[in-house]
Amino acid sequence: MKVAHVTLRFDAPGGVETNVRELARRQRDAGDDVEVFASDLYDEASWDRRTGFAPSVDGVPVHRFAVRRRLLPRFNLPMMVGLIDALADRRPDLIHAHSHRYGHVLQAAAVADHLRIPFVVSTSYHPADRRETARDRAILRCVDVGFGLTAYRTARAIVVQSELERRLVAEFAPADRIRIVPPGVDLDEWSHPDADPPRAVDLPDRFVLYVGRIASNKGLANLVEAIAGLPPTARLPLLLMGADWGEEANLRDLARRRGVEPWVRFLGHVPDRATYRAVLRRAEAMVLPSEWEAYGFVLLEAMAADTPIVATAVGAVPEVLNGGERGRLVPYGDPAALAAALRSVTEDRPGTERRVAAGRAHVRQLDWSESARRFRELYREVLAGGRGRRASRVSSSPT
Repeated sequence: MKVAHVTLRFDAPGGVETNVRELARRQRDAGDDVEVFASDLYDEASWDRRTGFAPSVDGVPVHRFAVRRRLLPRFNLPMMVGLIDALADRRPDLIHAHSHRYGHVLQAAAVADHLRIPFVVSTSYHPADRRETARDRAILRCVDVGFGLTAYRTARAIVVQSELERRLVAEFAPADRIRIVPPGVDLDEWSHPDADPPRAVDLPDRFVLYVGRIASNKGLANLVEAIAGLPPTARLPLLLMGADWGEEANLRDLARRRGVEPWVRFLGHVPDRATYRAVLRRAEAMVLPSEWEAYGFVLLEAMAADTPIVATAVGAVPEVLNGGERGRLVPYGDPAALAAALRSVTEDRPGTERRVAAGRAHVRQLDWSESARRFRELYREVLAGGRGRRASRVSSSPT
């Protein structure tokens, strides 16, 4: 099977990027002819375009294209120059595009439709941010509907990661083509804790941790406020591990104004996986205070690391945490609730241990190899089914 994965960024930090890399690697290992088509964009927030990318990653060839600025100000429709011709020349058996409201999805769909190539889309859908104006929300909704009438009408399968995402995408895309395939985690990578001493990171003895982009939609101001709201005797250092997407300066200023600057530390992006795993394992709790999460991949990594979780009850997070069974859930935008949940991690040890054990049992079902198997099963069904065949759901996230 000759598969083309099309994604905006590759070999760069991010949940979609991790998903594509893990699937491509495992599909190659299973014997498929897999290639990745991506732009030269490394960081979308700062529009950081780079050269010198490796021609292959994990043995998978990667084709890079110059990216053209988004067509609508503030909306994510960047186009890859030359992508259409390259896909047409390669003529894969199946094209799998990743993300929603991105120009490369429309480009890949156009090639698939013209050449009658089976087309699959993984949406990683994100609704409009709370900060968007009514006008911007209306424009985003028009973009959603536009994708539903074009790219998603071409797709033979539309893949989402949760039941919530399925319901949201079904509002503008063909509901009978939507499949649920949850992401995974590399369980073998997390199975040797003694092999992961922290490297080049001077860690406090005890700390709480955020993992992800340092971005405005991640609720990090609320987390800093939560740290400030704790009495000094209950306060642990807050470490933020992830690339800055334009919010670090604001958070530093907030920490300074709230008198907790010494308690807040930015680690930046940590590319060394052994160091990354060691930091996550050492944390008293992993906190995800986001405004929205399509899934929250880092939640699975925290479960694999046996690290307690505190997260906002947004997006698919309540599904992933099974209503609070696998981690503590708090409302978004409530620093006091965040602070109380952080205190309960250490003060309610039996409850914390129950949640950690439930997370450990859950994540054992979600190795990336299982996710890759489900996608290969989906590909075979799509290739065998022909255009227009009604699709049944492949699987749901195990609970």
